[in-house]
Amino acid sequence: MHDWQSIEARDQDLGTPELRELADWLGHKPWHDLCLDFDVDRSYQELFSGNRLSTWLIHWGQTADTGFHDHARSAAAVHVIRGRVRDERLKIGREPAGREYGPGETFTIEPSDIHRVLHAGDEPALTVHAYSPPLLQMGAYMVEPDGTLTRHTIDHTQELRPLEVS
Repeated sequence: MHDWQSIEARDQDLGTPELRELADWLGHKPWHDLCLDFDVDRSYQELFSGNRLSTWLIHWGQTADTGFHDHARSAAAVHVIRGRVRDERLKIGREPAGREYGPGETFTIEPSDIHRVLHAGDEPALTVHAYSPPLLQMGAYMVEPDGTLTRHTIDHTQELRPLEVS
């Protein structure tokens, strides 16, 4: 299951149980500090991208916040290597429902989920993310002054952050 070639040879995308297993496995690898800029609030590096899967390593500083977004067609799993992050799910007319995750914990995201991830805790966090199909596009959400919820399509290489009303 952890062989890139066998994953790419599959005739279907990975489901969230498989993504959870893969993210957990990747989170226990010793190379996870090699490619990020820890002097900025949020930095990220794509580790692998193929036809069935993409994986990313993300550093979360004190004010890092993706804002509410979706992953278009991609399911995801996130493993916390160190520090703490909070995953919040959008709830219309209510406060977002959320949970904090710490080292060794993994959570999943379905393609239909609108969520945000933000730093939690006192020390910077480091997470590994696995997406299937590969993450190529996302929707970023904003509430307009009149209360309208709008979705803005963004490329997977763009920085996720809370959108602001212009």
